[in-house]
Amino acid sequence: MDLLRSLPLGLYLEQPQTWLHKLDPRVKFGWLMSFLTTYIFASTMWRVVLVLVLIFITLVACIPRRVWRQQMVWLLMLCLFVLAIASISPDGLGVKYQPRMPSASTAELLKPVNSQPAPSPATQTPTLRNNTPTIDKAAQNQRGKEYSYILFQQRPVTINRRSFDLAVRLSTIVFTVIYSTNLYLLTTAPEEITAGIDSLMQPLRKLNIPVTEMTLTLTLSLRFIPLVLEEVQNLGRSIVTRAINWKKLGWKGSVKVWMMVAERLLDNLLLRASQMAGAMMVRGFTSPNEHRVRWSDLRLKGGDWLALLGLCLFWGARLWFGGSDYPIIP
Repeated sequence: MDLLRSLPLGLYLEQPQTWLHKLDPRVKFGWLMSFLTTYIFASTMWRVVLVLVLIFITLVACIPRRVWRQQMVWLLMLCLFVLAIASISPDGLGVKYQPRMPSASTAELLKPVNSQPAPSPATQTPTLRNNTPTIDKAAQNQRGKEYSYILFQQRPVTINRRSFDLAVRLSTIVFTVIYSTNLYLLTTAPEEITAGIDSLMQPLRKLNIPVTEMTLTLTLSLRFIPLVLEEVQNLGRSIVTRAINWKKLGWKGSVKVWMMVAERLLDNLLLRASQMAGAMMVRGFTSPNEHRVRWSDLRLKGGDWLALLGLCLFWGARLWFGGSDYPIIP
């Protein structure tokens, strides 16, 4: 079990360097925030487009298949599972559905009884005779466009339009939030992320907000993720090599063992954090403002300007046809 390879969450791909790696981190951060915000009050079609765009960017960026294949497959399976569960779930309206048009038997009962004989075609006025075909065509068109709120019904499974729409929205949100964030972390080094966020948050310094301390904490957090995965991996291997007979232990013994493992994991993580703090103090790091490190030189290049142009077109498409399917009632 190698978590650093099978579950590359929050890890940076150093090699090979794709064109996504070479983009400015501020531009990529703008794209990430756009993916995370454009699905708010967006139509179902736009949410599906976001998923397709993320998959298309992954394929075009020429990222090695071994890096994203397993993660994307598991994420798609999770989204399909969410789609299936939400589709067969109640829509929350709590009403009984009935067809909009009466059935044939009901229509016969409600048909009025004509006490007078029908007028002959010769006695009809030209206006009524001319309007009759129009009424017949409208009725035929209405019958041809039958509306059904229930999409699929096979006891005990029932899928209606509202539940299916909610399922599509929920599954696409899960994929967009998880995969867009992972793609950003996969193609952007932690130092570049903090440098870009620090550059974007410079106006907040006028409000006496500790921007440098916040970016330093973010850098250490991103660097700490591989250490956590490594500790979990080592503890998992240590349990496997001991060949514990879980049946003899019972559920009480198993809980006791896992509590000991969790305690050991916490101790190891605290020890790693203490070692990291000691290393920073030995190197003379007293405060972020006095010991600032320039991780990278942020400059917008030709590819960055093209990415910004694409971002403008992206937002234009969202405002043009990506509006909500349901009107917002104030």
